[in-house]
Amino acid sequence: MDHIKIERINELARKQKTEGLTPEEAMEQAMLRREYIDAIKENLRGSLNSMKIQNPDGSIIDVKKRHDAKMK
Repeated sequence: MDHIKIERINELARKQKTEGLTPEEAMEQAMLRREYIDAIKENLRGSLNSMKIQNPDGSIIDVKKRHDAKMK
C-alpha cells in the first residue's frame, strides 16, 4: 500500500470525526481500510514464513515447514 492511500485513509478518518462522510466517502474508506488490513496480513505472513527458530541444542527449525507438518 502506498503513502498516498494511507494519507487518504487518515484524511477520511479526520473528516468523519469532524463533519461526517458522504455514503460514497464511507464506501471508499471501507475499501481503503480493507486494502490496508490485507497488506498488513500479507506482510506478516511473509515475515512468519521466512522465520527460523534456534533450539537450545543449536538445531534450527523452519517455522513454515514445522507448521505445514503439523497441519497434515
